Amino acid sequence: MILMVTCLLAIPAVAAAQSLGWQKYAVPETGANVDLPMTIFSEDAGQPESGYGRRFLTADGRANLTVQSVPNDAGDSPAVFLARMNPPSNIVYQRVTPRFFVVSSFREDKIWYNRCNFAGRFMHCVLINYPAAEKLHLSVSEGR
Repeated sequence: MILMVTCLLAIPAVAAAQSLGWQKYAVPETGANVDLPMTIFSEDAGQPESGYGRRFLTADGRANLTVQSVPNDAGDSPAVFLARMNPPSNIVYQRVTPRFFVVSSFREDKIWYNRCNFAGRFMHCVLINYPAAEKLHLSVSEGR
């Protein structure tokens, strides 16, 4: 399974025109992989709080991105898996299908975004937190 993350965090037009330094990050334990703009999320922030994967930060720490494979040993559907996560009640955007879920909302001065794709024993997720005041173009899509 491949996820692709595309985002531009309030970067000047000149920088936007330059290469975003796309690199593939693969979760070694599960094979899930994501194309990341490494010129934006350039700092390695270690392991995620749970599951397998990696956290990345912008150089100034204002935004973070986590690539994560979370065990789904019960084989829960995306809807059941999301419900077990006990998401906050103030979700602004939510979409749940048999193959994935997406949720997004505000927390303090940040926007958070979470997409998880169902992959049998794992949910492969991309989580992003960024300042609400910044313009963000975001696309997280499942590739081939």
